[in-house]
Amino acid sequence: MARFRRKHCVTLIALVLLVLVVTLVLKGLPPEDSLQNDHFGAAVFLGGKNKMEKDSIKKREQIKMSNSAKSNNDAHLEAALRMYPPPNYYVHAFYYAWYGNPKLDGKYIHWNHLQLPHWDAKVAERYPQGRHSPPDNIGANFYPSLGPYSSRDPEVIEAHMQQLRTAAIGVIAVSWYPPEMGDDNGESMDEFMPLILQVAHKYHIKVTIHIEPYKGRDEVSMFANVKYIVEKYSEHPAFFKYRTSTGKLLPLFYVYDSYLLNSEQWTKLLKHTESSSIRHTPYDAIFIALLVEEKHKRDILTAGFDGIYTYFATNGFSYGSTQRNWESLKAFCEDNNLIFIPSVGPGYVDTSVRPWNFQNTRNRINGKYYETSLSAALRAKPDFISITSFNEWHEGTQIEMAIPKSGQTVYLDYLPNKPAIYLEITSKWVAIFGGERRRWQE
Repeated sequence: MARFRRKHCVTLIALVLLVLVVTLVLKGLPPEDSLQNDHFGAAVFLGGKNKMEKDSIKKREQIKMSNSAKSNNDAHLEAALRMYPPPNYYVHAFYYAWYGNPKLDGKYIHWNHLQLPHWDAKVAERYPQGRHSPPDNIGANFYPSLGPYSSRDPEVIEAHMQQLRTAAIGVIAVSWYPPEMGDDNGESMDEFMPLILQVAHKYHIKVTIHIEPYKGRDEVSMFANVKYIVEKYSEHPAFFKYRTSTGKLLPLFYVYDSYLLNSEQWTKLLKHTESSSIRHTPYDAIFIALLVEEKHKRDILTAGFDGIYTYFATNGFSYGSTQRNWESLKAFCEDNNLIFIPSVGPGYVDTSVRPWNFQNTRNRINGKYYETSLSAALRAKPDFISITSFNEWHEGTQIEMAIPKSGQTVYLDYLPNKPAIYLEITSKWVAIFGGERRRWQE
């Protein structure tokens, strides 16, 4: 028994010594050698884990750097915005997203506008006809500082929002046609709406819709298109909504050339008593009609519209655009619970596209025409002010920055003032309007 125990102890000691020797040998080997001893076991697993860890660390660093850059950009933008005047959401500017150029659109759109013939053939033969040929010869009497740009260019939209903020404009009313539709000189603009909303939101600017007289516009298609707009865009934080006196928060739509449909047709859409009405549905909104002639006042009221705007920047061109009529129009709106939105403009000249239309030209007089228009609007104590326009270059109503340019075509310019003069005038009067609105509400 004693001999068995001695033998057992010797065996155990020998086994322990063997384990120690093997352990010391393995520790002496390089790490990669020890892992390569098993290509399908621990080595593969540990090697994979190291790669995953490295990739994960790299990804976290990239995200960290990306977030840091985004945070820096946001901080830079917010700092810049604090230097701008605050946006006034009672000031709306008509905005056109119908321009294109070869770089982004494969061709020029709208900058190559036709020179439209006069309806009288004898008059028409005295004036040039045909298309403009950009970039040096564009369908405008002024030349944009951004050149003949594309409305789908994010950098252009960014520049526009910066200009709008310097002018303290709170809302843009985007000229709109249904998807796959456009005006006679352009293409569909609905596809640009998401980008416009996205960039506008960065600058705390709101977006509303200026519904154009598209082909087939009637009370039925209007319901369908308003439904489309509300469902697709109204939840975006940049989409403009207005709280009514009843407490409802509703979209606001401008309806251009609303008089093309008679009041009976509009009633089917806008009167809550009609079975086909949009009222009291999820698509209800504030609908603003264009008033051109004096008789349109009653038509608009009968039709069930919520307000009127005057659009044209030419003082005296229509009853609605004649500034001396604005105070009486405001009184009519007050008596009938309608919103009154006069449209002011810096001037008017469209002879690049209507070469025979000199009688409607209104000289800017270095900004005096615009200031007179703004002053007249304030005297009427309007609910909102609309500006015709931010960038309707064909009719020379833009407040967007323009530059002097000459060559084969000689353009008008803002000299002796700088390119931003009309943005500066706008900012000044928006501040005055804000102060006056507070005083009117006291």
